[in-house]
Amino acid sequence: MKIVYHPRYTEVYTSDPAASSGRIEAILKELEGRYDFIEPQAASDNDLRRVHIDNHIESVKRDKHVYDIACLAAGGAIKAAQIAMDGEPSFGLIRPPGHHASPDHCWGFCYFNNIAVALARLQDENLIEGALILDFDLHFGDGTNNIFEGSKVKYFHPEAGNREAFIQQIAGKFNEEKDYSVLAVSAGFDRHIEDWGGLLNTDDYRTIGRLVKEAAERNCKGRRFAVLEGGYNHDVLGRNVRAFVEGLA
Repeated sequence: MKIVYHPRYTEVYTSDPAASSGRIEAILKELEGRYDFIEPQAASDNDLRRVHIDNHIESVKRDKHVYDIACLAAGGAIKAAQIAMDGEPSFGLIRPPGHHASPDHCWGFCYFNNIAVALARLQDENLIEGALILDFDLHFGDGTNNIFEGSKVKYFHPEAGNREAFIQQIAGKFNEEKDYSVLAVSAGFDRHIEDWGGLLNTDDYRTIGRLVKEAAERNCKGRRFAVLEGGYNHDVLGRNVRAFVEGLA
């Protein structure tokens, strides 16, 4: 199991909750010393252009600090995907998040669609045809859906009113979908009972990680990776990420 991380992810680049001081540090406290850490390179504009139009890229460039960190986050997702294709699971401890970034616009604390940039690169390099994306963040990843709708990359965002049904919905989808080359996860932790969503407990994230692992082992030679999306209560975020990573590994 590899953790993709860069020290610049701790920088405060704007005033939104995804950039708040201490968010990444809360996760580092739980993961450091337990897993190998790998440092990524920033995504290039060519990487970004596989999913975003030039006008959107140029709009993000207006704030150089945001642009630099956002490129580094997309690069972290690329690295996590590459590690997965080499046969080892990985988790991208990255920010800003990405699943609300569409080809021509973004919102919801996102700038570039990290997971889409990573999968588009794998496709461009003929390493994969299809992929399955599980997004268990509280919020629907409209950007990811917009980018891949109608393609061989399938996007799945479970919705359920209680925690048992939520887990069952994920398990059911994994039993249904079998035609993909890598299983990617937009890992948002804001559904926790002590975060915005108020639904899942910490052990549920371990269960989700295990379901991802088992599905990947059945269908795509174990190739699986995840990247951080939401999760804003620093008091619980670290242990929730750790639980998911333990299941994923």
